Amino acid sequence: MPRYRFNVFGRILDLEPVSTGWRCYAVGQDGKRAPVQLAVPADLPASELAQYLYDIYHEMATGSRGDVTEMGVTGAGDASRNAGTP
Repeated sequence: MPRYRFNVFGRILDLEPVSTGWRCYAVGQDGKRAPVQLAVPADLPASELAQYLYDIYHEMATGSRGDVTEMGVTGAGDASRNAGTP
């Protein structure tokens, strides 16, 4: 199963597709993941996750942390797209 990692205004989030939509985790400095209660529409394609996260969390933006960026995709044979991300 693919896992999409994003830097959301300085906070690292992983999103995984599940049968009911998307499951979201906060990634700590130690790499451990904790569930995040975030409602992501089941029909939202992976290509629109960054914009969705921006729309939800834009209040967290600061001068030095002003964007949402995809850090990589892991799983389902996508490791080559994810150089340098555990």
